[in-house]
Parts: sequence; structure tokens; C-alpha cells
Amino acid sequence: MSAPGTSTGRSAEKPTSATDRPSRRERARSRRLADAGAWRGPVRRYDILKEATIALVVVLVLTVVLAFLFSSPDVPPVTLQAWSSAQPKGFTQTALSELDGTSATATYGPPYNHADGSVQDLFGISIQKAFGVTDPIDPADAFVLDPLRTMSDRPRLTAALHRYDHASHAQQMAWLAAYGKALDRATVLGSHLVVPAGPYGPVAEMLSAFLAMARSGGLDAALVEHASFFTTNYTNPILFLGDSAVAQPNGYWNKIVTAQHMQGDQWGVMNETGSWPGQPWLWLYTMWYQVGPMKTSDNADVEVVAIITVCSLALLLVPFIPGVRDIPRKIPVHRLVWKEYYRHQHEHPPAPAPDHPGASLDSGVHPGTGPPDDPGPPASV
Repeated sequence: MSAPGTSTGRSAEKPTSATDRPSRRERARSRRLADAGAWRGPVRRYDILKEATIALVVVLVLTVVLAFLFSSPDVPPVTLQAWSSAQPKGFTQTALSELDGTSATATYGPPYNHADGSVQDLFGISIQKAFGVTDPIDPADAFVLDPLRTMSDRPRLTAALHRYDHASHAQQMAWLAAYGKALDRATVLGSHLVVPAGPYGPVAEMLSAFLAMARSGGLDAALVEHASFFTTNYTNPILFLGDSAVAQPNGYWNKIVTAQHMQGDQWGVMNETGSWPGQPWLWLYTMWYQVGPMKTSDNADVEVVAIITVCSLALLLVPFIPGVRDIPRKIPVHRLVWKEYYRHQHEHPPAPAPDHPGASLDSGVHPGTGPPDDPGPPASV
């Protein structure tokens, strides 16, 4: 026993000061060493191949059964042939709007033409204009005149097209305006659209042949571009059909869209045809179209894209945003999922691991045990 004031042969331990604490780099190195160590928590055995096989079979059976019971309805496609047969007057009105340049496509703007009817911008910057006209479309030629020119075996139609092509622009507009006024008084007799006689020039012959072509199904094929082996470019027939929504607000296409709950104010982008569930994951995107100011804004599309872009970037940057990245630590929902494990850890704490030369004494991390306050879920072997 040593006398007071005498040395025991061992140096006295000094209290750890703030300056003696390990640096952030040392603590990070200690955590990496701890993660690289052998797992010392509880384990349980299972066959991963057996589990994967069972899961595959169960999912396959459920897919087949649910597809049989709840598959999407086989709704017939909307074609120009069906539209022209059901509403010949409305179909002709839309064709007339393509010729006189008042259709939605003719006044749209980039990427189809240099108009500005549907040009959108954000804070005065228009990406739409920046990219310019990348898919030039002249609706009068692409939707009406070019398909008519393919019927070269009809002399009266060929003569009408020649007369129309060689007339002045003012004369063409006069013919179209006169025909448009008479079209309001037109009647449908059988399969024919009867328009009162008037100063229409060649327009009456042209639009009569155009209606006949659509009813025969020839227009559906004529508007599809055959630029490659696979015929997938349906831009022209879709635009022409969509133009009827402007030329005929209560017409054929709008009635179908409304009945199928596909309108923008019906959250249409996430709906399926009929009363079937659609794409619920699109709710976040289409939700912004239902609230102000996007609901009534002329720049709704670009505004919604900007909002979704900001939200996506915020989600990607969560690990780097102070406060937000700490939410799982402040609100430990994962402990509810693994409550049995954490109760077992509390009742039977793991034995401390031997000291590791790379581990800091006051970092609280030991190889193979993980952080003492959150050792993590059990492993499986």
C-alpha cells in the first residue's frame, strides 16, 4: 500500500478534454472499421432460393388471376372513319378550320410552326421557343390537301385541287368563309352531307371527297407517316382529331373524352378508360393542374414541370439538406418496424468487442457491433 503522495508506478489518467476528442475524419474512419467487422448480433437461417421461388410463383398466380378479373376494358380505338361516320358535319367543320388556318394546330406554335397560340413561358423565358420548330406541320397540306392529292383517279377532284392551288390566298379565304357560313345550314341525308349551293368555288368538291375518303377508312392510313419499317408515328391523325375539340367544343371527341373521365379537370392523365383504376402514381403531377394559379394559367404546363423539377431535386438532395436528413433520427419510425429486435437488444445487449486499434475510445463504435444506440436490424445468412 503506498503512502500518501508516493507514486504507484502508473501514470494518472487525465480527464478527456474537448481538444482530445477525435476529429470528424477519425470518427468516420472508426465507423468504417466497425462496418467492416464481423456481425455480432442475432442471426437466423433461411433458403434464399426457396424464398425467391415461392415469391415468384405467388406473384405470377396473383398477376394471372387479377388480370383475368380486373383487366382493362378492350375499348375500340377512336378512328377518323368512326368520327366522320358519326358526325359528318362536325368532321367537315374541323377540316375547314385546317384549311383556313384557325385550327388549334395551325395556331399552336413550336414545335409545329411559328405561331404563338400555345407558346408558354416561365418568368419570360420560353423553352418552347428556344427549341424552335423541330416538327414542321402545315395542317392544310398535311391533314387535307395531301391526302386528297393521292386520289388522282378522280378527274373532278383533280380539277378542283388545281383550281384551289392556283387561286390567290384572298380568293381561297373567300371560298372557305362562304362555305363555313353555309355549313351551319347543311343537312345529312344518309351518307351524304348536303350543303346549300353558293359561291364556294372548288371547296365543296374538295370537302365532299375528303368526307368520303374518311368514311372509307382511307384517311386513317393516309395521315400516318411511313418513315420506317415500324409505323408508329401517329402525330398527324392525333393532332387532326384533337383539333375537333376547338372546332367542335361539344362534338364527337370531347364527348368521348368526358364520358371516359379523361378531361384535364377530371384528373384525366391518371385515369383508365371506363370505371377502372388508372395510374395513381401520377397524382402528384396532375394535382397541380387542379389548384391555382395553374388551374387557370395559360402557362400551366411549364409551371407544373418547374414545380415537379424542384420537388424531384429536393428529393434527390435529401441526404445533403441539414435538418431534413435528420428526420429519420428525430422520428425513428424504423424502430416500430423492428420493435421486436430492439426489445431483444435492450434485454440482451451484445457483449462488447475487443478493442480495435482503429476505433476511438469515445466514438462509441466497436468493430462488429455497430453504433450502440442503433445497432441495426438482424442479419440473415
